[in-house]
Amino acid sequence: MRTGWSGVPPAAADWVIATGVAAALLVTGLSGGGATTYLDLLGYALLAGGGLALAARRRAPVAVLAVTGLCAVAYQAAGFDVPAVAYLFAVYAAVRAGRPVVTVVTSVLVLALLPLAALASGLHDTGEAFAQARGALELAWLVAAGAAGEALRQAERRAEEAERTREETARRRAEEERVRIARELHDSLTHQISIIKVQAEVAVHVARKRGEQVPDALLAIQEAGREATRELRATLEALREDDPSPPRGLDQVPELVERARATGLSATLTIEGERRDVPAAVDRTAYRIVQESLTNVARHAAAATASVRIHYRPGALAVQVEDDGTATPDTVPVPGVGLLGMRERVTALGGSLRAAPRGEGGFSVRAELPVDRPS
Repeated sequence: MRTGWSGVPPAAADWVIATGVAAALLVTGLSGGGATTYLDLLGYALLAGGGLALAARRRAPVAVLAVTGLCAVAYQAAGFDVPAVAYLFAVYAAVRAGRPVVTVVTSVLVLALLPLAALASGLHDTGEAFAQARGALELAWLVAAGAAGEALRQAERRAEEAERTREETARRRAEEERVRIARELHDSLTHQISIIKVQAEVAVHVARKRGEQVPDALLAIQEAGREATRELRATLEALREDDPSPPRGLDQVPELVERARATGLSATLTIEGERRDVPAAVDRTAYRIVQESLTNVARHAAAATASVRIHYRPGALAVQVEDDGTATPDTVPVPGVGLLGMRERVTALGGSLRAAPRGEGGFSVRAELPVDRPS
């Protein structure tokens, strides 16, 4: 009941059906003669009302079931021998919405009231009244409408279950693939990089111990080995992250600042605005921006101070990390893997990122992340 005809909104399809049913009922009622009394006008109004009520069958299936049933009984009492077509549509909608018990109870009441309504019209004796009631709402059609609604409801439920199963399977396979890649990287690269790093450090140590000048190339190999080890460790940790584990987010930003202070950096954290919950993806991205920015400050900036500012704004979360390092306005920032990763995360969320030297010296990373969820 969530989709209509191809290219037609469900609400519009409901109005088309309701209008068609109302028109069919009115034509059937008018075929018995024109309106001559107040009771005739009331009967036509009930015929039209019962059909038009179907426009709300998706939003309020039980209410529509009751309204169409009452209209069918009322226009029978007014002397209109018209089949209860609108009620059959309402039965279908109510069963499809998962209300079979209410549908059965209401249908029993309508079946009991229709003969009484036919008798009340004064146009039939007892036998004719029961025959007229049976013709107005054939039991076979009533069962068919209910069965059709139940069959479609079950089909929709199976389709939703299949979709959930597909999503869970895809997520599980993605997690298994991440773990496999992490294992392959660990087995194939970690050991070799560790050997390069250890050998380079030993060579540098021996050269210095002998009083020899350490070649620049050897120092570059040593630093590259250290950097590769750190990057590989971070990559393996990211690949092995499991969704069930508590994700890193804004609550862990103070830990990052404390860790930066432990390295001798004078780091501060400022939180502005009214603190509120943000989407999980924004929470994780804000943490990664602060983490990468502070890591870059420690590695490359030669800074003495750094400031982290988290600003909760209406509809957005602003994250800013600044330092007083050696970067100048004339410095052209080299987009490394960390900066590219930050930009990709922010862009994926529809936000903006600016990473550039400050006018007064040092470097600044500013990100603005939208936090409004679609309604």
